[in-house]
Amino acid sequence: MARHPNKEIQAGLEYAASKGWSVVKSKRGHCWGVIRCAHGRGGCQKSVWSTPRSPQDHAKAIRRFVDLCPHQAQDGNHDENT
Repeated sequence: MARHPNKEIQAGLEYAASKGWSVVKSKRGHCWGVIRCAHGRGGCQKSVWSTPRSPQDHAKAIRRFVDLCPHQAQDGNHDENT
């Protein structure tokens, strides 16, 4: 997995990867990359910015997006203890 230059966002990306999400680094542009749930086509996707206004808030938003994915409960990957 490619490393994000911000440690808080990198921690959010590692959290997403631990929940089965794929992290795809873009080749150019302001968007650093995207995260996609394991549901496949029609699943959830979120952009990961290279220089967000608030890196801490962006990292929290990544974790929240992963936790609220409706496909995790369907796939059986949802952890009830978090």
